[in-house]
Amino acid sequence: MHPEFPDEDIMALFEEKLDEDRDKWTVWFDGASNVLGHGVGAVLISPDNQCVPFTARLGFDCTNNMAKYEACAMAVQAAIDSDVKLLKVYGDSALVIHQLSGEWETRHPKLIPYKAYIKELTNSFDEISFHHVPREENQMADALATLASMLQLTPHGDLPYIEFWCHGKPTHCCQVEKEQDDKPWYFDIKQYVESKEYPLEASDNDKRTLRRLTGFFVSGSILYERNHGMILMRCVDAKEANHMIEEVHEGSFGMHTNGHAMTRKILRAGYYWLTMESDCCVHVRKCQKCQAFADNVNAPRHPLNVMATPWPFSM
Repeated sequence: MHPEFPDEDIMALFEEKLDEDRDKWTVWFDGASNVLGHGVGAVLISPDNQCVPFTARLGFDCTNNMAKYEACAMAVQAAIDSDVKLLKVYGDSALVIHQLSGEWETRHPKLIPYKAYIKELTNSFDEISFHHVPREENQMADALATLASMLQLTPHGDLPYIEFWCHGKPTHCCQVEKEQDDKPWYFDIKQYVESKEYPLEASDNDKRTLRRLTGFFVSGSILYERNHGMILMRCVDAKEANHMIEEVHEGSFGMHTNGHAMTRKILRAGYYWLTMESDCCVHVRKCQKCQAFADNVNAPRHPLNVMATPWPFSM
């Protein structure tokens, strides 16, 4: 499995190369073993910062150290396949790195063949070195290995690619449901009230629902909803709803009230849309000033500070 990620997103996780390493390729590897399985991951980086990630699921039982060696072997083999001659290998496994560097002896019978195999692969390079890094600096390889260990692939094929996206803002910033085809949420209701026409793709259940909506009526070009108190409220679209939420919460007359109070205030002003209460509550939860105030109110007070607070009146 060869996932594809934008190079700029991957490179943000790695340290910048030193000047003397400008002509060297680098590869980062990691292995993961858990109750779901075993996986390995690696990221090969060219001197001009082009990144090629690799990952594979191991279909046999192995220890965590064996998975680390498998990941290292895959990383080195990927560099050989790319005709790399100068390579720096990075991993967060101190045991694997120090054993391959010759600083530690390899005594475990299951690891000795791995070391011998990788040492044989190193003969394909003019220069290769192994370096230990903390786990927090090896995030991408660790993520790839963990992903591979959790996926259950079919025996007849692999995943072709995985797209890696970066969201610049929270998804709840667009509180009101996005309107499709530039039509407001009440378009079908208004059309039925005016001409008794159903939408083209309406099911029998949709038609029954429209017939039960007796509280709506049209005056001119505006749709109104009549509540239980026989008060008329104007139906607004998503753009108007977002503007009202911002104005009521933090506008000229906004008091940063909670979502339920905002809903009642909008209803008293004579406006309505289907998801107004949930939209108001979501807007309050993402308001930084409201969250900062809540944290300050809920902060524990020292008993001495409470006792030292003067009374607002004299005894």
